[in-house]
Amino acid sequence: MSDVVGLLLAAGAGRRMGTPKGLLRDPDGTPWVARSARALLDGGCDRVLVVTGASAAEVAALAAAPGVRTVEAPDWAEGMGASLRAGLAALSADDGPAAAVVGLVDTPGVTAEVVARLVAVAGAHGPATLARAAFDGAAGHPVVLGREHWDGVRATAAGDAGARGYLRGRTDVLLVECGDVGHGDDVDTPRDAAGTTA
Repeated sequence: MSDVVGLLLAAGAGRRMGTPKGLLRDPDGTPWVARSARALLDGGCDRVLVVTGASAAEVAALAAAPGVRTVEAPDWAEGMGASLRAGLAALSADDGPAAAVVGLVDTPGVTAEVVARLVAVAGAHGPATLARAAFDGAAGHPVVLGREHWDGVRATAAGDAGARGYLRGRTDVLLVECGDVGHGDDVDTPRDAAGTTA
């Protein structure tokens, strides 16, 4: 049990954006979900699991690539917590992964270099890893969840909080500074999208 997998959350309806973010594309036509999955793979994740929900079949088609598979969160409309639970449940059925790098489809500034730093931390700490990217000192995404924590995260993930409740107040969460190789801004509205570059 040594590999690190990518877990990409792409299930939301994108209400403020006006369309599911998993369907959006960069100006050059690259689907956000494909770009995000590629950053996880290029950063050293052995494979990527994409969690879909809104427009699940269309998002899965855009994500399709070697090393990438999808799982649909049936209760995705509840929020990020439901997507995280579904993804960790699917990964838990596999004996292999020691840790998961959890990314969001709407963070275009998360580069392969950001992921590589987190994968290195996961490789050093294995199933006990708790870490998150920091950008100029501010904690953000992606988050690394070692396998030892998956059940605890699944038990507390609710609404749009994701792993926030599980991580809150813990002193063993490593912050991995990545502000020199990317940014963690999430894109929630068309105005955000117009002003953001990868």
